[in-house]
Amino acid sequence: MKTAVITGTTSGVGLETAKGINAAGNTVVMLNRNPEKAEKVKSEMPEPSHVECIHCDLADLQSVKKAADQVKAKYTGIDILINNAGGIIPQKQMTKDGFELTFQMNQLSHLVLTYELIPLLAKGKEPRIITLSSEAHRAAKPDFDDLECENGYASFTTYANAKLFNLYFARQLSKELKHLGISANALHPGVVNTGFGDDYTGVIGFFIKLLKPFLIGPKKGAQTSLHLALHDEGYEKSGLYFKNKKVTKPHKIAYNDSFEKRLKEESIKRIQQILKYDPTENVPDA
Repeated sequence: MKTAVITGTTSGVGLETAKGINAAGNTVVMLNRNPEKAEKVKSEMPEPSHVECIHCDLADLQSVKKAADQVKAKYTGIDILINNAGGIIPQKQMTKDGFELTFQMNQLSHLVLTYELIPLLAKGKEPRIITLSSEAHRAAKPDFDDLECENGYASFTTYANAKLFNLYFARQLSKELKHLGISANALHPGVVNTGFGDDYTGVIGFFIKLLKPFLIGPKKGAQTSLHLALHDEGYEKSGLYFKNKKVTKPHKIAYNDSFEKRLKEESIKRIQQILKYDPTENVPDA
């Protein structure tokens, strides 16, 4: 039996991923911001006795740190970490920490969670980190001098940037954690018919509604996550981008080492403002 920690499991791809991992006989630790909804989902899981719910609000770095601490207090090792939660925000929103929501939710909070749990992953069996990106990364236009969108907010570009940052993160982790035997990959789940984008109104909202019947379902959207979580390839390969359960070449911008380095530096700088420490210092020696 393996232990998997997954963010954003109360609906969509995250829920189907959690179900699939649990149905395979594994323990699932579900990190969600809505405790009531999480408990309801737990009761509907294949093996609810092997499911645990922990509150984790990705818009609050202290909440993320507390969730990681709860995992560390109960488990001596974990085998799978899936940074699943994410989203596209129609209007610019700032978190209680003072950061743009899309950037914090997709990048800052998952960085804190991941580095807090690396010591447990280092004790796991064939440990792996899986981060959900998107083909939207191909439309990214990153500006590292304006990560908080102070010069204007365009929801899709902000989302595309965040999905590019997911690729940088996975690639960075694969290099940093190689000595610990931890793999790290990113994936595109497909264009899935979930609640994603439902908050949009006007022309964009109209087109989203038109597209809904042609999108794949969450169960199909979870297949690449499940492939990387439960099959050998998810451990034997690292630093790669998967689509339809196969390695896919991302946009060439995903190979920009200077952007990757700058992203890490800017992320740590912001996290230290709130948590007063550098979570990347949690990486143990081999």
